[in-house]
Amino acid sequence: MRNIKLTIEYDGKRYLGWQRLGDNDKTIQEKIEGVIKLLTNEDIEIIGSGRTDAGTHARGQVANFKTTVTMPLAEMQQFFNRYLPQDIVVNHIEEVPERFHARYHAVGKQYSYYVWSNPVPTVFERNRSFHFPQAVDLEKMQQAAEKLIGTHDFIGFSALKKSKKSTTRTIESITIMQEGNMIHFAFNGNGFLHKMVRILTGTLLAIGAGELDETIIDQVLNEKIRQAAGETVPSHGLFLDQVYY
Repeated sequence: MRNIKLTIEYDGKRYLGWQRLGDNDKTIQEKIEGVIKLLTNEDIEIIGSGRTDAGTHARGQVANFKTTVTMPLAEMQQFFNRYLPQDIVVNHIEEVPERFHARYHAVGKQYSYYVWSNPVPTVFERNRSFHFPQAVDLEKMQQAAEKLIGTHDFIGFSALKKSKKSTTRTIESITIMQEGNMIHFAFNGNGFLHKMVRILTGTLLAIGAGELDETIIDQVLNEKIRQAAGETVPSHGLFLDQVYY
């Protein structure tokens, strides 16, 4: 039995996220599993490093599946990219030890969020960035972001009502860079809760625009009240850049 690891990029605009939803064919997982069925003639469930929401993009989603097929890896990659939709690409493929698990063995991730910061929207970036017309103070946002670095219970910055599992995560770094009208937020951490990156970005934007004070970071971390944080920014500005093992 071979264990095959895929690194996948996709434009999430047309899809309802990564995870297969019953008979719905509008998920990334369903599209890839359909091609695996053609390739192997086996009913195989692919394991992703984690879910991405509807509309979210990926540059470095990781998944693995096990198969008995003996096709060489280069031919396998060509097969995937021939039969997958053009907005899903397998950009790397390798054979890994049998025990490798794309989700359980992940130790960290990097996400990016892109904001078009200009009163006038853009046609060409509309599907991969969030239009935020207000002026923002980058220095103030970066200072507020520093309060998020470290190990905290981030349930107040998530869409979770409650969880039986731990909601404590460690953020290693948050960088905020601007080039022209585009602001790039990069988040590195050992894991992220449901919609956590989008809520953190919305909170930092509200601070940068003067709508919230940076003390709201401490308040939400301490009191764990989601309603006190900023808005959840749309999914189409979010990219899963890399998964670390």
